Amino acid sequence: MRLRSRTTLALACAGATLLSLSACGSGLNGGKASDDGKKTGVTIKVLIASSGDAETNALTAAGKAWGKKTGNKVVVTPAKDITQELTQALAGGTPPDLFYVDAAKFQGLSKSLADVGEKVTDSSDVYPSLQKTFTKDGKYYCVPKDFSTLALEINTTLWSKAGLTDADIPTTWAQLETVAKKLTTSKVTGLVMGDTLDRVGAFMHQAGGSVTSADGSKITADSAANLTALKYVQKLSKEGVLKFPAQVSAGWGGEAFGKGSAAMTIEGNWIVGALKNDFPNVKYKVVPLPAGPKGNATLSFTQCWGVAAQGTHQTATVDFVDYLTSVDQQVAFSKAFGVMPSRQAAKSQFVSLYPDQQAFVTGADNAFGPVGFTGFDAVQKDFDSKIAGLSDGSSDPKSMLSSLQKNATAALQSAG
Repeated sequence: MRLRSRTTLALACAGATLLSLSACGSGLNGGKASDDGKKTGVTIKVLIASSGDAETNALTAAGKAWGKKTGNKVVVTPAKDITQELTQALAGGTPPDLFYVDAAKFQGLSKSLADVGEKVTDSSDVYPSLQKTFTKDGKYYCVPKDFSTLALEINTTLWSKAGLTDADIPTTWAQLETVAKKLTTSKVTGLVMGDTLDRVGAFMHQAGGSVTSADGSKITADSAANLTALKYVQKLSKEGVLKFPAQVSAGWGGEAFGKGSAAMTIEGNWIVGALKNDFPNVKYKVVPLPAGPKGNATLSFTQCWGVAAQGTHQTATVDFVDYLTSVDQQVAFSKAFGVMPSRQAAKSQFVSLYPDQQAFVTGADNAFGPVGFTGFDAVQKDFDSKIAGLSDGSSDPKSMLSSLQKNATAALQSAG
């Protein structure tokens, strides 16, 4: 399962980064594309980071259907490590025609992408927050294939046992604290969530803060709004009504929730499949994250269909992306492996199929994507390592933000 947190960038050649691969080979040089202009009779090579056989088989089937329709052939390859394999292919000048681009890697990969976002039919139908994630310098590079957002999951059995009803579902920070206290017992913690910026960041946005400016050009981590968010998290953790996975012997929030050691957790829609497979007897509901001082906000996690700037079959590849991102095909993917369509036009069909997941879909209206510039992985890793310390006072919110500001600024400057 994909728990949506960052991994360290694997490098394909000594000293290389996704922004400096041209030094390793001629494949990534930001030059003109060598598109052959053909619409038929070509083979499209696709590299994916698959969640499993269901996803791989669904994409392979889609490729065969499109190929039969257009006279082309599609070869889908699930990567063992897409960062490493894609980096090597780009450096060697032999990139796949089409590949997954994670939102957190987009900024570093943008120079290797063809600017094709607006060439796809009705591309403006994609949720605006997702379009923004894959836009740089005014160019909409690639169309999101699907997305996830964070929401609040509630164990309804423990909820009722605590004497709570639907009227108590929290819509504010104060209410979240109140119900977390009522749900906490000697064996159950009211709320368990991951000790990562990919969870805590939601509270920052709810307080009106962020790690970067809206255009990503400045670091804004050390702010009063972000301090308010961390102090709120610290308050709940010191009260013992909020804990992090390791504190309840769990690997992630979903595991703690499934085992019943957490009455609530904050995860994305990937938790649906995880609970179905590992904890099928848990009864729960999903609701939007409570609003903070500045309103509702959540985090989004997405990937786009990246078309190689140096690909030789761009015309046919864009046509394939058009097929993959059609409403019917996105709904088909939802049925096959549980993802949420990135097109707003598919929202009603998805909610009709999965009414219990509506909170995840509506989160798109106030969702913020990840920080995506090269070098931020290491910065976040340092920040994440301090979050659990909020519960025992070993970490100070102000110091954490000051360090995040300093480290992120240095990384952004290095990224250029």
